[in-house]
Amino acid sequence: MSPSDQPTAEPLPQPVLRPVCLFIPSFGDGGVERMMVNIARGIADQGVPVDFMVGRREAPFLDSLPPTVTIHALGRVPPRERQRFLAEYVARSRPAVVLSAKTEDDRIALAVKATASTDTRYFLRPGTTMSERWRARGKNRLKRWWEQRELRHLFQRADGVVAVSEGVAADIAEVTGIPPSRIRVVRNPNITPEFYAQAREPLDHHWFGPDQPPVIMGVGGLRTQKDFSTLIKAFALLRASRPCRLMILGQGRQQGRLVRLARDLGVAEDVALPGFEPNPYRFLARAKLFALSSLWEGSPNVLTEALALGTPVVSTDCRSGPREITRDGAFGALVPVGDVDALAAAMEETLRNPRQPDVLKEAVQEYRMDISARRYLAAFGLIGEG
Repeated sequence: MSPSDQPTAEPLPQPVLRPVCLFIPSFGDGGVERMMVNIARGIADQGVPVDFMVGRREAPFLDSLPPTVTIHALGRVPPRERQRFLAEYVARSRPAVVLSAKTEDDRIALAVKATASTDTRYFLRPGTTMSERWRARGKNRLKRWWEQRELRHLFQRADGVVAVSEGVAADIAEVTGIPPSRIRVVRNPNITPEFYAQAREPLDHHWFGPDQPPVIMGVGGLRTQKDFSTLIKAFALLRASRPCRLMILGQGRQQGRLVRLARDLGVAEDVALPGFEPNPYRFLARAKLFALSSLWEGSPNVLTEALALGTPVVSTDCRSGPREITRDGAFGALVPVGDVDALAAAMEETLRNPRQPDVLKEAVQEYRMDISARRYLAAFGLIGEG
């Protein structure tokens, strides 16, 4: 069966009647938010009631939630009011599970757990390697000690932890001291039922026209973690030896600096930073190569999505995610973090000898939304393994 013909998930034969609550009032426009929406969708498709708690109803990605998911909009309120809202909801609705995915939301959820009288279970979903983030951001020893102390306190109070990758699971165990047996790994639900249809949507951009140079894609927030400056420098080396173009989809405070870097390197005409794109898949599907240059990750969604579309990939071997997703580099070249020369050489080699699309697509079928949803329910103890 080809990935584009994936079956529609059938609901569980005996649906769980108590709802699963996804608590993310700090909702923004990033990968964590998109994955939480997909988790909600997948669980709802299994016939389980889902309540989704956010700050505002107009937030990105929420329009893809089905009518069976109840959205609770808290409004722009301080943490104490968010805690009161969640506590009243838990007392009233007695959800089977509350899942949170950001530290500020974890604090609130576990504060409610400490005072609630229901048997609701509270799960945390870490999405990145905290130790690498501290190191890359230059946290001093005192700040790292304080943050690690807080994380230990949080995670030891949770009923369970669901990590997005083996690397994140190992990092959380090391940082917090909780036993690895309390941490479950469930892959992100990147591949939704509409994923391939979105990739086939029209794209009116002359760079993707016939007889145009190959386009290399980068996708993500324009911030330190993604290290797009290394990608632009590597592209400049590659561009000196062959015609090609680089497009980076995303927005962030580093945009001006990246534009200036491309200009200083003499490649500004072949580098585009068009901003946030709600449907990056139509770009990824038409690109000749996707490059991930991150300093650290948890489980980089766009790397999985590029492979699911059959687009060849190159990635830094950052902790964690790329090595797991590419199966130790079998489905995409891995290079050292921050190594401009190695990244340029890997992009050159991949453009010359790309892997077959069908092979790349099959490598990431574990990231289908229906498979991920069942594994979340199993991690919550709401269904059996299988």
